[in-house]
Amino acid sequence: MTMLKAQYSERGPIPQAVIDAVPFDHPVLSQGQALIAVLAAPINPSDVLMLTGQYGVLPPLPAVGGSEGVGRVLELGPDTQGPAIGQTVLLPAGAGTWASHVVAPAARLVPLPNEADPKQLAMLTVNPPTASLLLSEYADLQAGDWIMQNSANSGVGSYVVQLAKLRGLKTVNVVRRESAVAGVQALGGDVVLVDGDDLAERVKAATGGAAIKLGIDAVGGPATMRLAASLGEGASIVNYGALSGEPCVVSPRELVFRNISLKGFWLARWYRVTPPEQQFALLSQLAGLIAQGKLSTRIQATYDVSQIKEAVAAAAAGERAGKILITPTQG
Repeated sequence: MTMLKAQYSERGPIPQAVIDAVPFDHPVLSQGQALIAVLAAPINPSDVLMLTGQYGVLPPLPAVGGSEGVGRVLELGPDTQGPAIGQTVLLPAGAGTWASHVVAPAARLVPLPNEADPKQLAMLTVNPPTASLLLSEYADLQAGDWIMQNSANSGVGSYVVQLAKLRGLKTVNVVRRESAVAGVQALGGDVVLVDGDDLAERVKAATGGAAIKLGIDAVGGPATMRLAASLGEGASIVNYGALSGEPCVVSPRELVFRNISLKGFWLARWYRVTPPEQQFALLSQLAGLIAQGKLSTRIQATYDVSQIKEAVAAAAAGERAGKILITPTQG
């Protein structure tokens, strides 16, 4: 059985240039460990930033890429209790999932529905909980309320649309290009608009002047200001990314006179401070929705571990129609 892992020993401006697929030997398991055959693992923007050295927390080198994914249990170490052999499991966050096989603590494996699509389950750790927490932790939202987000065609954005709809919320969705509008509408977005200087006026017209209670910002820069100007008085903006590469801009008029607040969300912090049983409850709930087909995201292409350079290049490209996934060939 050939085992491969996507490893990097340095960081640099071209992410695909620093990572290579390297073979490794069948590991000998210790007590408490499990060997998992990886079924699917996504390439997230944070993964690319780790390769370029621009992410907030960087693993020590050498490192194996990949922060989330799912697999099937192949072996358990001696005297080890854990999910049954053949069980589909969620891999621990940050486990180095761009590999054909991963060794992980058996106690940290979360069993998942075997019948669900592993490609959709592979994205469970990062984007679905981010979307769920963005909707639940920053505003007291009731069915019928409006929320607004930019980067609505992103991975998180697609889950925000679907979860909001399941919770009876209405969404204003902002995208950066006309070609992205139809995809967000197909997911169930109530209003989908292309960003621009007159955004607030167009939002008011499209919603009948509704007081939007929550703004979700993944872009930063002037886009945060356009979001703020579109919200109702006393609303909150929560920022979880900076696709523009610029600091969030919010004017004193919005902060002082309209009482708009700006907060930040980082999923890694949530995982660090939240009790394991609470994490498990949210992940299990979201896995159930994925298994039922109520929660999904578009996948642009899949690659084997041996094609890691092409996969990272595709993920780092500016315009995509969906996620890039590593789906290892099991030999």
